Amino acid sequence: MGDRSVKSMVHATCVAALCLGGCAGRTPGDGLPTAAFVGRQEGPGEDYVIGPLDGLSIFVWRNPDLSVKTQVRPDGRITTPLVADMPAVGKTPTMLAQDMQLVLSEYIRDPLVSVTVEGFSGTYSQQVRIVGATERPTAIPYRANMTLLDAMIAVGGLSQFASGNRARLVRPDHVSGIQREYRLKIDRLLKRGDSSANVRLQPGDVIIIPEASF
Repeated sequence: MGDRSVKSMVHATCVAALCLGGCAGRTPGDGLPTAAFVGRQEGPGEDYVIGPLDGLSIFVWRNPDLSVKTQVRPDGRITTPLVADMPAVGKTPTMLAQDMQLVLSEYIRDPLVSVTVEGFSGTYSQQVRIVGATERPTAIPYRANMTLLDAMIAVGGLSQFASGNRARLVRPDHVSGIQREYRLKIDRLLKRGDSSANVRLQPGDVIIIPEASF
């Protein structure tokens, strides 16, 4: 066998080994980066966007009669003293406070308004929905640095007949509108405590957990 043939075989063997090594090193999240059980550094999340049924505390400085606690209606609006049917959904608390100041400026001089969200529901695009074979399928508001483990704790874990290692995560791209799917290994995470199966979530994620087939 010539030197050229030997070099070709060595090259092919190296390429195959690299491919196998790459496959073996894939994370249980099928392309999703793993997340630690407890983050070393937790940064702030994106500005919270108010959603229907959120509870709001509205404070108008030096005007206690105008300061109220209210809930965003299902139609996405709120009504407070001197402010009727103000759209709230889709705004950050700062944006809503600025809009309210503009309306109140017609009645009082230089109003200062602060808005605090106390009961979180969030818009659909900011919720994480867990459906299928869980103890409590539900939608939960996304919070900064949320992981798969956090979501599973919120829904009480898997149901008796769940097939956690066949679960999928559907993640929408809000810019392109394309949805991407990733495989999850929830059994490995919950039953074995495998930290590599814990992945970081994003607002709008949908976790689908099928039942085991018998």
